[in-house]
Amino acid sequence: MPEPTLILLPVPLAPEISLHLIGEPVGLFDLAGGEFRSDEPPPFWAFVWAGGQALARYVLDHPEVVAGKRVHDLATGSGVVAIAAAKAGAAEVSVSDIDPAAVAAAMRNAAANGVEIVAGEPAADVVLAGDVFYSPAVAPRMTERLRKARRDSADVLVGDPGRGYFPERLFQQLTAYVVPVPAALEETGSLATGVWRMR
Repeated sequence: MPEPTLILLPVPLAPEISLHLIGEPVGLFDLAGGEFRSDEPPPFWAFVWAGGQALARYVLDHPEVVAGKRVHDLATGSGVVAIAAAKAGAAEVSVSDIDPAAVAAAMRNAAANGVEIVAGEPAADVVLAGDVFYSPAVAPRMTERLRKARRDSADVLVGDPGRGYFPERLFQQLTAYVVPVPAALEETGSLATGVWRMR
């Protein structure tokens, strides 16, 4: 798959952060010639998703959630949530993603915003996850990862736009935002997106 053309753009719901994103109105699978190949994940990291935007906005507006703490951004994608945590005063921010290109994108975006993050999954006081319940295959694995973090005493916050696989019973809603999104990506111009804390 050819590398998509990226432009440094402000995040719609969190314009304090700029990310290298797809500039033209295309959908995720348009970049892969309309097909999904399991050996090469599509570039989720080239877009800023609603759940990540909402969680980033919440962290920027409530820095006490992360200030002075070790924070991990699980399934980081573009790194928007990790960057928000770093800007909000986290002591250390780490990122992980199943796609190594996403980790590289997060590092590149952090540098563009003048903050430092590290790759890896060390122990964390706070685990953040934006838009991770997007498929029936991925949701149970994410739920188990987040439940383990919670059992290990981490504070777990997620951003989710109601994609249908979110285990709402395990969470308490903190707030909601109407998040601007590319219509080519979501078939709508905005998504109501909740920020939730794992019980």
